[in-house]
Amino acid sequence: MESTTRERIAEVLREGPATASELSTQVGTARSAVYDHLHHVSQSIGDDEEMLVSPPTCRDCGFDGFDDPINEPSNCPECRSENIDEPAFLID
Repeated sequence: MESTTRERIAEVLREGPATASELSTQVGTARSAVYDHLHHVSQSIGDDEEMLVSPPTCRDCGFDGFDDPINEPSNCPECRSENIDEPAFLID
């Protein structure tokens, strides 16, 4: 039986950190859909596991205090730069 997209995402995140772009490539789904899958994966992992998120970071000013670390912001609220690193996710 083939695993679901969410199961494959969870497997990848148990192996090491990954961004939505990396997950999209590895599991073969649209990057925009990965964020929705991540929300569900975070709710369905075991009690002995947790979803860790390295928040998005502005490459120009270093700001990393974004309101929602699970979504990729379009620009930095501090310097308005669009040069933002994607958040990275990990199941530990």
